[in-house]
Amino acid sequence: MDPSGLTTDGAGCTHCTWRNAAAEYPHYHDHEWGVPVADDIQLYEKICLEGFQAGMAWITILRKRERFRQVFEGFDFRRVAHYNEADIERLMSDPGIVRNRAKIVSTINNARRACELVDETGSLARWLWAFEPGEHERPAVVDMAYWSANPTSPASVRLSKALKKRGWTYVGPTTMYALMQAMGMVNDHLEGCACRPQIEALRQQFQRP
Repeated sequence: MDPSGLTTDGAGCTHCTWRNAAAEYPHYHDHEWGVPVADDIQLYEKICLEGFQAGMAWITILRKRERFRQVFEGFDFRRVAHYNEADIERLMSDPGIVRNRAKIVSTINNARRACELVDETGSLARWLWAFEPGEHERPAVVDMAYWSANPTSPASVRLSKALKKRGWTYVGPTTMYALMQAMGMVNDHLEGCACRPQIEALRQQFQRP
């Protein structure tokens, strides 16, 4: 792999090299990863799927995502919050998802915590976006050296601690940094990737909740 972490295709368009690692990645890289999100249900889904990824490759989760959405009722956290032991057993018997009891229990627990947070503050999105890092916390250039050295960030550590204090699980600093990348709280497309300026433009236009 090019040490820059970038690959140029036949049309002369340069992207993050990981875009080419699997057939499902180009669309995810180009149209979803880094796009700012302000919908509470989508954000809950992203938290849960990043938690399921812990110790696994993201492509495994991405390939199972539609089934995850089906069995967790579209990640409507107010519905998932009512799941019981029978639901856990149902989910554990479904080969279309990651059958990890601790992560399934965490998803249900986090649904209940999401309900509490929304009832208290009015919006999961507004609460999460308050942890957006300031420009002084971001690198001057997002390159492979930055990626390699920074699996977490001060902001992701703050977010992780705040969620854990509220009883959330599977929300460690590394997982929360992956969430921040995925939900557009930070733009971690590499310098030189064609998507980087596009994402930056979306972030400039985005109305923080």
